[in-house]
Amino acid sequence: MQALWMVLAAFIFASMGVCVKMASAHFNAAELVFYRGLIGIAILWMLARSQQITLATRYPGMHAWRSLVGVASLGAWFYAIGKLPLATAMTLNYMSSVWIAAFLVGGALMAWRPTAATPRPAFQGSLVLTVLTGFVGVVLMLRPSLDQNQAFAGLVGLLSGMTAAFAYMQVVALSRLGEPESRTVFYFAVGSAVAGGVAMVFTGTSAWPGWPALWLLPIGVLAAAGQLCMTRAYSTAKTSRGTLVVANLQYSGIVFAAIYSVVLFNDQIPPIGWLGMVLIVGSGIVATVLRARAAPDTPAEEH
Repeated sequence: MQALWMVLAAFIFASMGVCVKMASAHFNAAELVFYRGLIGIAILWMLARSQQITLATRYPGMHAWRSLVGVASLGAWFYAIGKLPLATAMTLNYMSSVWIAAFLVGGALMAWRPTAATPRPAFQGSLVLTVLTGFVGVVLMLRPSLDQNQAFAGLVGLLSGMTAAFAYMQVVALSRLGEPESRTVFYFAVGSAVAGGVAMVFTGTSAWPGWPALWLLPIGVLAAAGQLCMTRAYSTAKTSRGTLVVANLQYSGIVFAAIYSVVLFNDQIPPIGWLGMVLIVGSGIVATVLRARAAPDTPAEEH
């Protein structure tokens, strides 16, 4: 059942991407972040109340930092969805596992001080190869976009995956301090509403489009539903092997996004773009396996 819960979560997140792309025709990224946060606040407040979880926290600074980097990732992802094929934007956001692997390699080298008492860190060939493979996939996937003047959107999408990795590491830290996930996601929703509202002062607001504004509602609802399904998948995985299977099944979201991209939006993705997507998914799966070995029992990633 935990596998089915994760596949359902991946489908819901891909469906949310469809709603974001449809809404992007009428609202800018700041507005989408704001409304997603506003709807999420209402849903998560009711969820926390039903679970009898207090929303008061002893770590406001950590939640603020998690919200800051999380909102940066969310805004970049929404912008990329509006400008790129849905499958491309989704894949770049799922690069977070590869970025985490890159941070592990870079962090070990930066922490090392060349003295006799501290030998050089062991060369982590598998991590380095995983990172390089992931970035080769990015080059292959974005190369077709360069001809369509979408290079900037591609870089923003890549940034969404990198900042998502920072946000995930902060979620891990909060989880180890005993913070319930519903509380962490609630404060992220608050941060989204606040940051989106502030950004709207500078980006301006779009003319209210009427009925198309209804696309805003499923963005917030599907985001909360996807997170709940993902949490259920991890909580019902009783073994480390089961947890690893669940973690890797999140990449089925890219498959759903690719189907949506071709069927609903008639996106033309050349063979070299599909190859890049496969390399990113493969490197992400390997990075997830390596991360599970280095830091078991870590919480789910958010999208």
